[in-house]
Amino acid sequence: MDKIGMVGTPCQITAATLMKDYESFIKEFPVTLKIGLFCMENFSYKYLKKLLKEKGISLKEIIQCRIEGGSAKFHLNNGDIISVPLKELKEAMRKSCQICMDYTAEQADISIGSVGSPRGWSTIIIRTKKGLELIKAAEKNKYIKTRPIDDHGLELLQSLAAKKKEKNLIEIKEREKVARPVMYWRVMPETQYLEEVTDYQFRDLKGDVIDIGACVLCGACLISCPEEIIKIEDRKPEIRGECPPACNACYIACPRTYVPDNLISHETAKKPLGNYIKILSAKAPMFKGQDGGVVTALLSYALSEGIVDKVLVVDKDPQNPWKPIPKLTRHIEDVVKAAGTKYSACPIFKAMGGS
Repeated sequence: MDKIGMVGTPCQITAATLMKDYESFIKEFPVTLKIGLFCMENFSYKYLKKLLKEKGISLKEIIQCRIEGGSAKFHLNNGDIISVPLKELKEAMRKSCQICMDYTAEQADISIGSVGSPRGWSTIIIRTKKGLELIKAAEKNKYIKTRPIDDHGLELLQSLAAKKKEKNLIEIKEREKVARPVMYWRVMPETQYLEEVTDYQFRDLKGDVIDIGACVLCGACLISCPEEIIKIEDRKPEIRGECPPACNACYIACPRTYVPDNLISHETAKKPLGNYIKILSAKAPMFKGQDGGVVTALLSYALSEGIVDKVLVVDKDPQNPWKPIPKLTRHIEDVVKAAGTKYSACPIFKAMGGS
């Protein structure tokens, strides 16, 4: 089976971690390298398109979008830059983002984002030995260059990550008050977790996650389903068939159901950035990207050296401007083409198969 590298948001990285750690309960999961993105929130493509249209902005006009200083800055093809405060974009934010307690993709091998580093550079949080080895090798082969992150940058990164956790923990408590359970924050020991989810199937996933606005639309339920009866078209996951007895694959794979404490614990919330080995600033001289091209460089290096056979990225739909579509590829040119954040939810694992 091919070794796959992926780049994804914190919730997508959590789903990949669950599927890898519990593949004996689901099926073999080939993602062996996880590069996570810093993420404060994500948006509904439909509602973002509508909101921008009301402001006289067509998605066809946008060549780049950057989140900076509390605003989304849309760079248009005529050279104009239109800034929209994030508080105005809130109505387009996905409800699931309001309960996320992870800003820096704490389950990744490497986490990458712009916060904390100068413009044109990326901040890299190295979390695993595998991630450390990749960074060292990529730098040795001149795919990237690194330097220490300065104290001010680190303080800013920690502050933003802590604020997300503090704000969203309040939202979690508010939802729980009105009997809208936030399952993934009901952390439990691994043995209890496996016992708890023994008989939970898609009907439970629907009630506990999908119907209450907690679905992150990652596609983990789809790719994990052994019967291939879960579908994701444009909106929520749906089932077309009957779950076989004793199958709980989709419930285990979902990053918004119960999570075992060996992955996430309430102690994690006390660490703004989670566990890590080292934090650096980096840029990639050979690649152009949103913030230094580091993600593109690392995935390209991993492909060229056979560290992975394919990579899972998010590209843009050529028929619908800025609509994200998942792509599984072995070609570096596809990785380069897919560079840049799309800011809308995407069922990334759909590209790996399933229905």
